[in-house]
Formats: sequence, C-alpha cells, structure tokens
Amino acid sequence: MNIFSIYTAAENIAEIQKIIDTQFRLNEVVTVTDLTGIQTDSTNQYLIVNDGIRLPIDWNNEFPPYLFPLPLSYSQQNLLAILYARLNNYELAYACCENNQPLLKEIDTVNCIQNGIEITPVQKPGYFESPYDQYRFLHNQAITIHYGNLTNSGWHQQLDQYYASAFEQATNDEWKAFTGKHRATYLLDQEELNCAEKLLESCISFAISEDARHELMSVQYAVWMKQLAVPYDKVLLEKIKNTLWQVLQYQEKKQNAAQSALLLIDASHIANITDSFAESLGYISRAINLLDDLDLPELLASAHYRKGTLLYTWSQNGNPQFLKPAMEAYQRALKVFTKEQAPDTFAEIQHHLGVIYSEIPDEVRKKSIWAAVSISSFNEALSYFTRESNPYEYARVCNNFANALTKYPDAKLSDNYAKALSFYRDALEIRTAALYPGERTLTILNFLEAAWQVAQPNEFAEQSLFKEMTRLASEVKNLVDDDFLRDQANRQLLRLEELRLVL
Repeated sequence: MNIFSIYTAAENIAEIQKIIDTQFRLNEVVTVTDLTGIQTDSTNQYLIVNDGIRLPIDWNNEFPPYLFPLPLSYSQQNLLAILYARLNNYELAYACCENNQPLLKEIDTVNCIQNGIEITPVQKPGYFESPYDQYRFLHNQAITIHYGNLTNSGWHQQLDQYYASAFEQATNDEWKAFTGKHRATYLLDQEELNCAEKLLESCISFAISEDARHELMSVQYAVWMKQLAVPYDKVLLEKIKNTLWQVLQYQEKKQNAAQSALLLIDASHIANITDSFAESLGYISRAINLLDDLDLPELLASAHYRKGTLLYTWSQNGNPQFLKPAMEAYQRALKVFTKEQAPDTFAEIQHHLGVIYSEIPDEVRKKSIWAAVSISSFNEALSYFTRESNPYEYARVCNNFANALTKYPDAKLSDNYAKALSFYRDALEIRTAALYPGERTLTILNFLEAAWQVAQPNEFAEQSLFKEMTRLASEVKNLVDDDFLRDQANRQLLRLEELRLVL
C-alpha cells in the first residue's frame, strides 16, 4: 500500500519516478503525483519537488517536529535521503548523504530525537542566510532540548527561551503556530497551565490552516483537562466536551485511528466524571475496537485500564453486574502494566481488584478462594502505596482492605472484623480531621459498623473499644455538614448509650 507521496510538476514526474524505481521496492510505498493533487491530500505524508525539495509542517505528529532547510536543494541523493528518513530507514538515509555532510547531520539529529539516542544541541552559527534559517535554528534547538535525550541536562534551562525566541522570529503565522503548539505542550508538562492556555488562544486566533487549528485545539483541551478538579466546573467541562468533539470529528475525517482512539479515551473520562456511564462505556469500547487493529500495546492497555476503572466505578454505584467485566478489563491491562514496568498503575489496579474479588457474586463454596486472591491483591497494593511514600493512597487502600475483610467468609483461625479495625485505625492515622474530614468521616462510620461484630477477650478490652467507638462517633458532628452522615453517627451513639446501660 502506498504510504508516501511526492508532488511535482507534470514535466518532472517521469524523471522522479525513474529515481524511485531504481530503489529496491521503494515504488511500493512511494507514489509520484502531479502537483495539483496536493489539494486533496489529507495527510502530512508527502513532500513537494518544485524548485527544490520542500517538506510540509507535520501537524499529524508522524515525525519529530524538526525543520529542514526550505527549500532543500534538489538532487537524486538528497531526495532519497529525505525519503528514507521519513520512512524511518536511517541506514539508507545515511548512505545517501555521503556527499552532503550538512544534510547528514540534520538527518542524524532527527534519528537521535526519534529513537532516544544521546544528543548535544548544535552551536549557534556565526550568521544566518535568511530570517527563516534564524527561526529554524531557534525552533530546532528548542525541539532538540525538549524531546531529545541530552548528553548534558544543563541545556534545559535555556529551553523556554529558545521557544519564545523562535515564536517571535517565525517568518509566518503557520510556523509561529507550529512552534507555539510545542511550547504550549512543554508548558503543559511543566504545569504552567495559564501560560499554556494564553499561548494557545493566541495561536488559534491566527489565520492558519485547518490542520494547525485542530492540533492546537487538541493541546488546548488537554490543558483544560489538567485544570479539572472536584467540584467540577460545569463551564470548563462544557468547553472540554465541545473542543474534544470537534477535534475527534476532524481526526475521524482524516482516518487517523490512533489519534481518534486517544480522543475517545479522554471523552470516556469526561463522560465518566459527569456520571454518564453508558456514554463513557460507549466511547472506551470504540477506542478499544480501534486499537485492536493497531500495534500499540501500551495505548491498548491504557484503554483497558480506563474501561476497568469505569466499570469499577459503576459497580460501586449499585451495579454489581459490572464487577466481572471490570476484573477482565483490569487483567488485560496488567499484561502491559506490570509490577516492574509500571509499579504505580500496577498497584492501583491491584487495589481495585482487591475490592472486586471481595464483592464478586459467586457460589458460597468459592468465596474463600476469592477472599484469598483479594488479600493477595491488597497486599500487592500496600507493598507500593506505603505510609511513608504515598500516605493518601495508603489510607485509601487500608480503608478498602478493611471493608473487604468484613465481607470475607469467617476465618477459622482469626477474626476478620478485628483485622478490619486494625486497618481502619491505620487509615484514620492518615485521614486526620484537618486534612481529610470527609474521608475520615466515612472511615469512622465503617469502623463503627465493624466494631459491633468484634468479640473482645475480656471486660477491659470491651470497655476500651466502647470508649473508642463513643469518641469517634461523637467526632463526626464536627467533621462534616452532611445531615445523612451525621444521622448515621447519631444512631451509633444511641446504640452505644443502650450498650452503656447494659455494661
């Protein structure tokens, strides 16, 4: 299947086709087409031979965002070198540059950026032949520092300065927008969200191409996604939805399956946090269907992870029928997100699997098996989310492990409820009234329910637990302003008062 096009004047087609035909099987992946056909090309997988060799701006992210001379002088060797570089065959690209050392250095830089080979940014030349060359140098320096595997990390201090200078020196708005997009991506990674948002708004306002506008919008909605926080801003959510939908329609029109899948994953997340579970499931299922046909295992695993989280959330909202499909999605994700390769994601999945295994409906005789694998999953999660390294996550896992212990079948040699109280206490040490009043309230109420089931060995232990329960139940009224939670605590206090009269 042809994957790359060369556009040129009609009188040059035969000559260039002859060059392509001299190379082994190159004509199977490269076509030579009349220049007028470029108007209908919806990809950036092409170059133009017309008074030199010109590469278009790569808005599709199919090649490192490095800029070549404009135009590059035309010759058979230069043409083949650029072609092979764009086709990721750097060995043949190098061979075609034997007599053109400057081009060899340019292609080698792109290879290093693309494949993570150590690289040092070039020194500033003594002079520039044109304004474009000055802009190109500044842009390429920023790109090399941003995306390259540098031999010296000290260059990063100059990164944003290079981006800002390139942005100002760009010779037209399309180049300016191209640099602006990558600078905004850098600012997004640095959590400088307001600066990134202002830069993107400025770039989108330019008289630029449809490709540029939608690629800028894709970074824009990513910035807004990072600004999301509970309680969710409805206006911000609506902006994200509208922009995401426009970008998705654009990528689907271009038949860009990988980008469409990424957008669908994000659309699923937005639908999920707005409690549109069915819509969210539809998006993530479409993403997985697209990714099943692509060789992108990490992205496919991310989609399964997102699907598992969606179904897990749904199951915890009174829909136990989604426990098993959530488990299956998480297990698919674990084929890539291993303990060695992605310990944080692995631990989070194990945490959720621990909950799922404790709740999954099954025959009574199999409950002990599910309890065993649930305990194993929780222990895996706690081996990563420790009190010292991840206190918030540690408390969350402890609370849910304790909840799970109250659902396991009775153990012959130990008291599951007593174990649960120990984990609730661990969670409460982290979930203090000052830092996490809401989470503390829920853990207290869980603790109180479990405490009624614990058999104490003597009167002193009974009195000690009674005092602890009373103190915690009394604390709730000062923690939250929620009438339902306060009512639950008051009911516990009434039961404790009845018990006090008996004791």
